[in-house]
Amino acid sequence: MPHLDMPGASLYYETAGGASSPALLLIHAGIASLRMWDPQVDTLARDHYVIRFDTRGFGQTSQSDVEFSNRADALGLLDHLGVERATLIGCSRGGAIAIDLAVESPERVAGLVTIGSGPSGFPEIELTAEEDRRFDELDAVFEAGDWVELARLEASLWDFGPLRREHDLDPDFVSQAYALNRVNVVHAEEVSTPLPLDPPAYDRVVDIEAPALVMVGEYDITPALAQYEYLVDSIPNATGCIFHDAAHIPSVEHPAEFLHVLSDWLAEWGL
Repeated sequence: MPHLDMPGASLYYETAGGASSPALLLIHAGIASLRMWDPQVDTLARDHYVIRFDTRGFGQTSQSDVEFSNRADALGLLDHLGVERATLIGCSRGGAIAIDLAVESPERVAGLVTIGSGPSGFPEIELTAEEDRRFDELDAVFEAGDWVELARLEASLWDFGPLRREHDLDPDFVSQAYALNRVNVVHAEEVSTPLPLDPPAYDRVVDIEAPALVMVGEYDITPALAQYEYLVDSIPNATGCIFHDAAHIPSVEHPAEFLHVLSDWLAEWGL
């Protein structure tokens, strides 16, 4: 299995497609691993060089307690594979990393796709009463150190959304959502220090020149919905898309619809 040694980590990664094709770098959500992109990879790889990796603290990547930069990890992987420019596709936390990278190293970014993501430095947004209750529940389980239950509750809140209930959703999606986060339990007690972008991306996204596709699920949490509106309004070449009947990971909940939207956008911009 391919790994890339970086300072303090061994990054697990996978590639598909021809190395001479336009590159896509897929960055997973904080409630998943690179496996969240499985439904899209084969189709995308027909015309693209698809690169994905487990960030530190997730999946099959190992790490030690050091300061590090998620942006440097992403660029290190691109350098290792000989990729000068890529379209970045990130979900949630992965989208925030992609935005930071587009701000800090615009010459390496051909396009930007975010799903349920916001820029670093985004101001706090008031939560609904139900969201407050659910996050308090997460905090209590975290303090108790029950990592298996924490992974379950995280998936329930983010993947299903605060306004939907598990028993109303597709059972296959529910099972997949829990499984995607369960694999990260082994990393629960690992410690490392990510170095933030300074200054953060919030006031700098207006300078992103690459075309952007900004997506969100209609049942995502309040901050994600606010971040979606901000990015669509602030990034000069941004296209917005709201997935109905989806929450934080529409690419997993509605993989075919997501792939259709993404593929059309990539074709429109020649990416």
